[in-house]
Amino acid sequence: MRLRQIGLMLGLLLCASTMAPLAFAQESDAKPKPVPEVGTQTIEVASGVFLPVYISRDWSQPLPDIERAVIVQHGRARNANVYFRTALTAQAAAGDAGKHALMISPQFIDQLDVDTFHVPGNILRYTPEGWEGGDPAVGPAPISSFEALDAILAKLADKRLFPNLKEVVVAGHSGGGQVVQRYAIVGKGGAALAKTGIGVRYVVANPSSYAYFSPERPEPAIASSCPGYNDWKYGMDHLPAYAAAKSPIELEKHYVATRVIYMLGSLDTNPNHPALDKSCMGEAQGPYRWARGHSYIATMKARDAGTPNHTLYEIQGVGHDGDRMFTSACGLKALFDMAGCK
Repeated sequence: MRLRQIGLMLGLLLCASTMAPLAFAQESDAKPKPVPEVGTQTIEVASGVFLPVYISRDWSQPLPDIERAVIVQHGRARNANVYFRTALTAQAAAGDAGKHALMISPQFIDQLDVDTFHVPGNILRYTPEGWEGGDPAVGPAPISSFEALDAILAKLADKRLFPNLKEVVVAGHSGGGQVVQRYAIVGKGGAALAKTGIGVRYVVANPSSYAYFSPERPEPAIASSCPGYNDWKYGMDHLPAYAAAKSPIELEKHYVATRVIYMLGSLDTNPNHPALDKSCMGEAQGPYRWARGHSYIATMKARDAGTPNHTLYEIQGVGHDGDRMFTSACGLKALFDMAGCK
């Protein structure tokens, strides 16, 4: 077993060293285009319905050496292969802390990807941005992207496969940060982990917007002229069917009790970034991602007697770049509890 672990880490280091120049995990394309590739591994989300995933180990058999699972969610470009390489790079950089980790990158493809790669009909496909807020798939069944994440966490909660799993980290950058932030509010998978004694945390990096629990916004003039500015995924009005069983008060109580790490790049300050949410709903939250993040965190701290379970890491000198965010010292602390984040 020891030789197998050493071989795995050597392979990860070699993978990281041969990816130059690395296509950074960032969102920069305004014109829709298909993903570079669709993952060939899948997880069954419902009977006969599957989601593509990238996984660092074969999880169809017991993995008693795995103590941590790290899910790294792609952004709007749906390029899970790039984010998976970022995940492996971060794992290699974590050294001993990453040896017993399973790295996972789910992929939410759309119809353009299906048509380009002739994807089988039993693979879930979503609208280009609907998956960020938990929308149901457009085919082959109306399964929410949140239900897909539930399926991944349910598998990780299976003690037959992961008898020694202690921690699950659900992380996302940009559009991935959006789905992770919303899932931290309404997601049901964390409860399955908690029942088996497995801790879970959510890492929200540089999203374009957040789900607010109150109608107030940093830019009230924009909000006042924006019908639906407080609708889900931006607020608590018209919650999705997935979350309809709970009230906003219950959801907020759950979110405040949840371990959340916000990561903001200090240079993610471009108000005209091509992948920035420029809708009036997004603009009501601030001019750019760094400002939107700080405003949201301040709003949450002012409510509910503070948010002791929420933490902010500001990554100095980094803009909208998922690779540099997750492989920074604070990124490694968020994913692997590494020291060195200041």
